[in-house]
Amino acid sequence: MQGTFIALLTFSLGTGAVPGSGCTYYDVVEHLNISSHSKLHAHILPKADVKEPVEVKMDFMLVAILSVVEKLQTVTFYVVLNLEWKNTFATWDPQDFCNISKIILPTKTYWSPSIFILERVNGENSNLDYMSVMYNGSFNASQPFQVTLTCALMILKFPFDTQTCNLSIASFLYPVTDLVMVTRRTPAEMMRDSQSIFLTDGEWKFTNLSIIEHLEDLDDGTFSVITYVISMERRPMLYILNLILPTCALYLLDMAVLFGPSSLEEKISFQIAIILGSSMLAVILNNILPTSSNKPPIIVVFFLGTFLLMILAVLDTFFLLHQQHKSLHLDKVLRSFQQGGRRTQFDQEA
Repeated sequence: MQGTFIALLTFSLGTGAVPGSGCTYYDVVEHLNISSHSKLHAHILPKADVKEPVEVKMDFMLVAILSVVEKLQTVTFYVVLNLEWKNTFATWDPQDFCNISKIILPTKTYWSPSIFILERVNGENSNLDYMSVMYNGSFNASQPFQVTLTCALMILKFPFDTQTCNLSIASFLYPVTDLVMVTRRTPAEMMRDSQSIFLTDGEWKFTNLSIIEHLEDLDDGTFSVITYVISMERRPMLYILNLILPTCALYLLDMAVLFGPSSLEEKISFQIAIILGSSMLAVILNNILPTSSNKPPIIVVFFLGTFLLMILAVLDTFFLLHQQHKSLHLDKVLRSFQQGGRRTQFDQEA
């Protein structure tokens, strides 16, 4: 195991010098005494001063918005978290090792922050198990995550809506007296870098990023939490072309049939067919939107209004058909009465 670890270090860092010469990464590892002593140092918080907590600087980058499921109220992001902290027990003098100031080690070699995402319901953990270590004890680790979060999606203005989702990161193993999480850069800098490498160009557009640093009080202590507030805007063109414009076209067609020159029976057949087409669009919309919402979306009110107008148009056509049949029946009665009167007059004259 020890030989495999040293070979991995040599392969990752590209040194060809002979161990023991003082100019290899192997010598740095031996100086740090990583390969021989117990693994407790990999699990114990590197706190040199009892009164001073370990400070973990965090950087965030949004790489892609993979999916938004309105029915389940979940959002899937692909993000990269960069963590930086100091361990004063892992230092060396570069001059003693031919100016080697940085090495790459597995994350299990030394203590690293174990982070917890509050809104997470599913996702894949990072598979990057390495971190960089500087001579002054500064550690740096980048961890990519594909994470699915719960998010309260407000769909009142669907499909012209803007959503805001939170990604809260904390380490509930250590209270704020032992570990403090802070941001390394401003939200504007993180926003700029995220937009420069943003990979997806689909339904959702990444619009804004803000950061909230706060403390969370639990039963067993107070913990440091960083919340990244991600704002995104939906691109509505697909819904306009697939839902709104077809519904308007069906309504205009229904009005054209209502005021057209065809017979009332033909109008009723056309109008019922149009209502069935509108119902199919309503089913598609129902499959997209969540079933629970405090207020119905405006687009649902729009669909319901056009549907009711189509129903009223059919009822109006039925009413006109009824009046037409009633008028025809009355004409038959009048004709029969007139014909009966003529026969009586003819008999009297005869």
